Amino acid sequence: MPPIEHLSNRRALPSTTSEGATYRAPPNNIEAEQALLGAILVNNDAYDRVSDFLRPEHFSEELHRRIYDVQSQLIRAGKLATVVTLKTFLADIELPAGITIQGYLARLAAEATTIINTEDYGRIIHDLATRRDLINIGEDIVNTAYDSPIDSSPRAQIEEAERRLYSIAETGRYDGGFQRFSDALTTAIDMANSAYMRDGHLSGIATGLIDLDEKMGGLQKSDLIIVAGRPGMGKTALATNMAFNIAKAYQYELEPDGAHKTVNGGIVGFFSLEMSAEQLATRVIAEQSGVPSYKIRRGDINEDDFRRITDAARDMQSIPFFIDQSGGISIAQLTARARRLKRQKGLDLLVVDYLQLLAGSKSRNDNRVQELTEITTGLKALAKELNVPILALSQLSRQVENRDDKRPQLSDLRESGSIEQDADVVLFVYREEYYLRNREPREGTEEHIQWMTEMERAHGRAEAILGKQRHGPTGTVGLAFEAEVTRFSNLADEDKLPARA
Repeated sequence: MPPIEHLSNRRALPSTTSEGATYRAPPNNIEAEQALLGAILVNNDAYDRVSDFLRPEHFSEELHRRIYDVQSQLIRAGKLATVVTLKTFLADIELPAGITIQGYLARLAAEATTIINTEDYGRIIHDLATRRDLINIGEDIVNTAYDSPIDSSPRAQIEEAERRLYSIAETGRYDGGFQRFSDALTTAIDMANSAYMRDGHLSGIATGLIDLDEKMGGLQKSDLIIVAGRPGMGKTALATNMAFNIAKAYQYELEPDGAHKTVNGGIVGFFSLEMSAEQLATRVIAEQSGVPSYKIRRGDINEDDFRRITDAARDMQSIPFFIDQSGGISIAQLTARARRLKRQKGLDLLVVDYLQLLAGSKSRNDNRVQELTEITTGLKALAKELNVPILALSQLSRQVENRDDKRPQLSDLRESGSIEQDADVVLFVYREEYYLRNREPREGTEEHIQWMTEMERAHGRAEAILGKQRHGPTGTVGLAFEAEVTRFSNLADEDKLPARA
């Protein structure tokens, strides 16, 4: 019988065609594939060492893909994967003259080495498959750039290439699985130590809103935090306030390798899908300078206002606050850009304003609930991957307006199933003053006097209602709100609102 190596004539080194041109075969290691398959045939326990990361498509030879696939199915079904059991499922395979499938399987088993090396062989096969994927992506990039469609922009090609590269990076990891509980304990102790050293002694990132931080422990890494409310409640203002406070408090220390390790505050990425970067900057300037944003836009300012604006702008020049104002982007594009920011500048908090303006990868004709499920699932996965909190804003349905008590609840979330399920924290923003102002009675009546009393009580106050929190209690936190400068801040102690269940 011919040696089994002759089943593949491919070589790793450059070869020469009959015309004298050279070509390079994709990287592969037929001997490692044969050794691994033979080890599994001899001892099925070898499969357990590679099953966590090795798939049939990782083999370069089609015959080996078929053999490994059948081995996997048999072993997962609790059956033996031997030369005898495999030949039944591989009888249709044609081999070079003089070789039968049973003979080939028997040769694999006969020449198999000990299963001690099985995992090493599996990793070699896996790594070479990853290299072949990289070659394919590189070829596609070159071919698409040479002959791109009219409606395809270079930016879209870059983002698609990034998406495919990161997909390989994520699926190409084989360092998962169980870890010792003692390792998890060490991580937990390190987190507690970091909390002790950080301002406010919080395990998460401090938002600058003391009562809210106390309730939430700060914004926790890998959490998806939904900030929801009806239009006019101040969702964007609250998210902007939090994000700016975090960026302003940013401090770092140098690691031995020269990298920056965040010790306080954080680097913020802000996806402003609704407002332009200039509008968002105007809001932040208004908040920091105390000059109303409508006056800034109209130029209705005096010399003192202008000085306060320029002073605030000067102070904000160096803060690590990055804005992406692209509208109508998909969750795949957002993911690619967030990864890029993390890689190039660093990232400690990501803000998305707002969820319903994101598009899924599916067609617009698909069910919007399913599309939003893809978006929220993608955001939660991104938060875990980048190990940063993601603050995503969301609209509420109009059913809030039909109730006497207009404080929002989880069922008010638009397409709420996926949002409520994927979110670690759901934070509602509610301002009673907004609703009171819209139902002013006729002046001079007893109802108007009562209305004025209620308005005085509600003026400048807001409620941050924790409708869901995986790591802590739900309830209500009172905040001060200055509408002219769209600024949320802490209430004085005596003005704190009672907790609501």
